[in-house]
Amino acid sequence: MRKLKNSELNRLSIDDFKSTNKTPLIIVLDNIRSLNNIGSVFRTSDAFLIEKIYLCGITATPPHKDIHKTALGSTETVAWEYVKDTLSLVEKLKAENIKVCAIEQAENATMLNDFTPETNTKYALVFGNEVKGVAQDVVSASDAVIEIPQYGTKHSLNISVSAGVVIWDVFSKLKAHKK
Repeated sequence: MRKLKNSELNRLSIDDFKSTNKTPLIIVLDNIRSLNNIGSVFRTSDAFLIEKIYLCGITATPPHKDIHKTALGSTETVAWEYVKDTLSLVEKLKAENIKVCAIEQAENATMLNDFTPETNTKYALVFGNEVKGVAQDVVSASDAVIEIPQYGTKHSLNISVSAGVVIWDVFSKLKAHKK
């Protein structure tokens, strides 16, 4: 087996990325401290054609060298917007018939492996602060809570890892629905 060269990867140009059909997923970052985590979420969002990222509260915004370091240019492709208050954004998204799912460990959460996205439904996935997680008022206002099953001693994943796991899982389930 031979590794592919960058020239063989059929990468979209920035203009092609912006005009292509997006995955019906919105990412909401609720008070993320680490600029590297923010950049990593941008990069994952680019990989799976995410429609938009909302940066809320203390979450930093591009341009910033530490975001750019891990985003590798994806802040130029993925649409994003800063919104100060996460709860207000969640209420706005719900009013637009977007199903909001907090990614959190909570009572009666749906395990990610048991989560089945509804067809013809747009989702917003809310990822929380590295220490405190998704704010309780945001969890309470969400349509659902999705939990990543974990079996070790920590029961904690870095937010950029959580985003990668959940985005990939939901993306693949949405793609399977289209077939």
